[in-house]
Amino acid sequence: MIEGDRELSAMIQELWDNDINRLRPGIDYHISLQGKAGDRTGFADDNDGAGLPLFTFVDENIFKKETFLAFISLLDNYESDTGEPEIVTPEEELENHKFLDSIIKTPTMKIAHKYLVGKNLSPEDTTDFKKQLYHIWFELYARRGSSKPDSSGFEHVFVGETRGGHTVIGFHNWIQLYLQEKLGHIDYKGYSVNANSPQPDENKHILALQFSWKNGIKPKGSIFIGVSPEFEFALYTLCFLTSPNERVKVSFNIYEVEIVCHHYNQKHIGTTYPVLVKYLDV
Repeated sequence: MIEGDRELSAMIQELWDNDINRLRPGIDYHISLQGKAGDRTGFADDNDGAGLPLFTFVDENIFKKETFLAFISLLDNYESDTGEPEIVTPEEELENHKFLDSIIKTPTMKIAHKYLVGKNLSPEDTTDFKKQLYHIWFELYARRGSSKPDSSGFEHVFVGETRGGHTVIGFHNWIQLYLQEKLGHIDYKGYSVNANSPQPDENKHILALQFSWKNGIKPKGSIFIGVSPEFEFALYTLCFLTSPNERVKVSFNIYEVEIVCHHYNQKHIGTTYPVLVKYLDV
């Protein structure tokens, strides 16, 4: 592991250790992995490896916590089709700011902020730091094939988008997955593994999976499960600002993970998500 990755791993370990709002698998939530998903991009259900939902239980009391509440309020603010211009209302802009205000106070974001200030990558002033976060995550840009601003880092990563009506892009957040599945909008198709990936575990916090949403298919997605919004926000912001590479390998807790982070014009997050490489011997 190169030195920078080692340093980043230590930082992410610190974020993990201080993620006080993280849910406990098997206690605060239960998932049912069922079978392996088929290798496909079409819609035939003969390869559906899961007849039941992914989530069998989530203690929804967690959603009353400030950061979760603020996060969930943002999930209905977007037009999922790429190519459809986004219109941000004053109320939605207020919700974006409220969310940033809520996470900036958390231990994970404070740790990330301090580290980024030390690297001269973020302003020390909290108001200016919040502006930087808004710029990276919430400012709109035109995704491929669109002439008008139709996307943002937050929408792509945390909410999900559809392209051409049949493909789901982005959508790397477990809270959105759970809430959409509860509404009947998600059909979980099973977990994804290849020759090199470890077998998923219902009591671990990272999962590769396949699902359909809004008439589109996500052939293979990868998400953290049970972590807080502030942990993901802090982790992805760190990777975006510290690493020029589109993939950075880090180790924390019991996981060796590649964090994929694509920049859009070096100004905004295009996409970002975790890919489990292996479980570390513990």
